[in-house]
Amino acid sequence: MTLPRNKASGVSNVHEARSALGKRLRELRRQAHLTGVQLAESLSWPTSKVSKLENGRQTPSDDDIRGWTRATNSEAETEGLLASLHTLEIQHAEWQRQLRTGLQRHQAEIAEANAKTRFFRVFESTFIPGLLQTAGYAEARFAQSVAVHKVRDDIDDAVRARIQRQDILYRPEKRFHFVLTEAALRYRLCAPEIMLGQLDRLVSLSALPNVKLGVIGFETAYAVAPAHGFWLLDEDRVMVETFSAELNLAQPQETGLYAEVFRSLATTASYGRAARAIITRVIDDLAEQLPEDGD
Repeated sequence: MTLPRNKASGVSNVHEARSALGKRLRELRRQAHLTGVQLAESLSWPTSKVSKLENGRQTPSDDDIRGWTRATNSEAETEGLLASLHTLEIQHAEWQRQLRTGLQRHQAEIAEANAKTRFFRVFESTFIPGLLQTAGYAEARFAQSVAVHKVRDDIDDAVRARIQRQDILYRPEKRFHFVLTEAALRYRLCAPEIMLGQLDRLVSLSALPNVKLGVIGFETAYAVAPAHGFWLLDEDRVMVETFSAELNLAQPQETGLYAEVFRSLATTASYGRAARAIITRVIDDLAEQLPEDGD
């Protein structure tokens, strides 16, 4: 399979946007005839912060932008700079910022985005997508977020919000195409008994008329490597989760590339009875590893 050339990856686009914002901040400082040291002192910042912001190594906050324009007598530029910053934050939404008000709040924001989407194409190579998760599996995923990002523990509320989000699966005007690797079914990301319930739920959801569930077995030869998971929402946006941030890609060459990658992965997946056979095989393998009752 030949994929279309992608002129710039999502990560490079984010870096370019941050660098462009930094260059504009440098221009304003120089126009004000201030050195980096002088600007930092006027704002009571470490000198290194000015350098990091100007060179795109740190993302400014709203208050940073306002302080910068005030100190450089360029407050007329504030709104434009804030607009650039907020566009950047949407492209590269750092988890520390997204989750600082809690996990449940972020689930509500996702639900709002889901409500606007009619066609979901989802590929996951590591874990079960949120729309297909049981409460137990979701709790394990949220516990990891709390542990990794050191954010407020509102796991119970977040689980309820995620399960409520799943009502969208039963709306006939929505279409869903999920492709999972067999590895995602076998990774030990929760207790075995919770995973058994999760696998059973996948079998049930695969029967929904507007849900297409594909599984790529271990024996499958890939044309495109399953490098990472992603969500393609209609033709407008691609969401990619990294350890540090959620990337939101919206340039046509990016969405087009991911559509081609999804098409390649989807054509190698098994569906219907064949997909359920893979899931059942994983269930049987996992069940054999559980202690028998009374042991």
